[in-house]
Amino acid sequence: MAKNRPYLFHLLAIATVTIWGTTFVSTKTLISDGLTPTEIFVYRFLLAYICILFVAYGKLFSNSWLDEAKMMAAGITGGSLYFITENTALGLTQASNVAMLISVTPLITTLIGLALFKSERTHNPGRIVIGSVVALAGVTVIIYNGNVVMQFNPKGDLLTFAAAMSWAAYSLLVKNLSKRYSVMFISRKVFGYGLLSMAVWIPFFHPAAFNFHLLADTEVAANLLFLGIVASMLCFTAWNAVVARIGMVKASNYINLNPIVTFISAYFILGERITPTALAGALAVIFGVYLTERK
Repeated sequence: MAKNRPYLFHLLAIATVTIWGTTFVSTKTLISDGLTPTEIFVYRFLLAYICILFVAYGKLFSNSWLDEAKMMAAGITGGSLYFITENTALGLTQASNVAMLISVTPLITTLIGLALFKSERTHNPGRIVIGSVVALAGVTVIIYNGNVVMQFNPKGDLLTFAAAMSWAAYSLLVKNLSKRYSVMFISRKVFGYGLLSMAVWIPFFHPAAFNFHLLADTEVAANLLFLGIVASMLCFTAWNAVVARIGMVKASNYINLNPIVTFISAYFILGERITPTALAGALAVIFGVYLTERK
């Protein structure tokens, strides 16, 4: 029935981005409780993988080794590589630089989608690009809010750009694979290969102590359950379904709403102030997303 109601997938995209926009609170809480970013990633993907096994347990491998390689690439680009590049960049350059450069992901995905997929060019491509640029400008205003001086660190900024490219590649892979496989099967593969590839990265880039005793803390357990089951298992699966149904271009542009959700949740949960500058940026984001999504 949902296939005949495409607006449901637009609503699903908004719901998914809304949840992702609030995950920073859980992540910040877990780090304050003593967990490292690496531990958080491993725990949330492990939880997601275990949960999805209950509903996607039949088929073990893809139909061909080429598709299996694509599944592996999706797990790396949407999981471990994205995490490694983004979090390594955070240690080298300003957080505002990382936030800004990561926000170009929807625009990169839009350009790739319009260039490679005819199905993504069913509507006015010029309006879609303009909408993406307007939304990006709004995100920039929200992030900098008129009081941040940008400082460049070539290595950190390049790693951040690599993270943006990594997510764009993930969207491209999901778009291709969704033609032949269910979103549940793709999601299971993404979580599995994300974990396996992270096991390779950890000894060299992000060693973690894995203090298992922290898992007994109620606050830690609750936040990990939210990140693993809701923000990972449910949201990744929902996002893959959205990409498969409405396309990688339209889906990716909803990511521009993420900063709006973030500063609203920061206002209610952390007591941070909402400024007129941030509100102006939010309006620009909403208008930009409207331009890209309207028929």
